[in-house]
Amino acid sequence: MSSAGGSKAASWQYAEHFVPESEAVERARTRARELGISAVGNGAGALLQLMCTAVDARAVVEIGTGAGVSGLWMLGGMPRDGVLTTIDAEPEHLRAARVAFAELGVRSGRIRGITGRAVDVLPRLTEGGYDLVLLDADPIGTEVYLERAVRLLRPGGVVALHGALSADRAGDPAQRDPVTTAVRGLSRALRNSPDLLPALVPSSEGLLLAARRH
Repeated sequence: MSSAGGSKAASWQYAEHFVPESEAVERARTRARELGISAVGNGAGALLQLMCTAVDARAVVEIGTGAGVSGLWMLGGMPRDGVLTTIDAEPEHLRAARVAFAELGVRSGRIRGITGRAVDVLPRLTEGGYDLVLLDADPIGTEVYLERAVRLLRPGGVVALHGALSADRAGDPAQRDPVTTAVRGLSRALRNSPDLLPALVPSSEGLLLAARRH
């Protein structure tokens, strides 16, 4: 689809790379690729960084470390005393994230890495004690702990679902593979919650943001 003097594809590329990645993020992204991890894209990372600043995020939870890519972006928008809790079932992913954080000189006290399944870890976290929660794990099975993840947010806090466009399949009703079906289910749950105010942004693989109402 194009318009006079330009195209949607060119505009997307321009927006996606408008905020350049740091060298630390580039190195973390390389490690993510080597581990076969689908980390957040450049545009989504920049948006997460902005959201952390906008909500003054001093306590953030991410489910799925992405080898530290998303964490580096969010730490860039958090205050110096902000703490990132990152959860991943794969110890190797957490080790890669710790390398990324150490390279940037992030104090160890600002990072809480937890190895385990989100469905087991989230009930141990404080309800209403977090400013932002990022869902960046396999969408299949995520719905079982989605409600708990939202309950971690303080009023005004934000939940973010990475991959909300499911490789551009989510908007096509004919696409009914398990991942796309799961993504649609998560998106509907966030959109239909009376406690949340949602917006879907087509950055990277799609970032669905939903703020908890006051």
